[in-house]
Amino acid sequence: MNIEWWQWAVAGIVLILAELAIPSFFVIWFGVAALVMALVVLAAPALTLTTQLALWTALSLAMVALWFRVFKPGFHKTRIGTSAGEVIGEVGLLVGAVAPFQRGRVRFQRPVLGAEEWVCLAESEIPAGERVRVVAVEGSFLKVVKA
Repeated sequence: MNIEWWQWAVAGIVLILAELAIPSFFVIWFGVAALVMALVVLAAPALTLTTQLALWTALSLAMVALWFRVFKPGFHKTRIGTSAGEVIGEVGLLVGAVAPFQRGRVRFQRPVLGAEEWVCLAESEIPAGERVRVVAVEGSFLKVVKA
């Protein structure tokens, strides 16, 4: 049993349409690989089922790798779990006053560790509206000083 070219085309279209219902932007690459497989099978109809499936798997993995390497560079950066060294030195705007033994809130222009606003701590009193610089990450809080 071999899969015909039109079956690959239908599978590709179904997978691409499934991406509309699944908000992951990941299934689309399996669909694109299936459409490429439709062209390959149309050009070489003698491929066995095993060869077709292996080629589709390789194409799918290549499409996903291409997405992360070329089309979406930096996608893996500024995510939760990155090193604290990437955050130290970032400057933000204090939206909630901070004082010793009290927490404040700082907002950044671009997301830092996956969020635009963070709870912060400081060793001295800093009023809201001041620019602050991150000096350390302590658990789920950012330690800041006046910039």
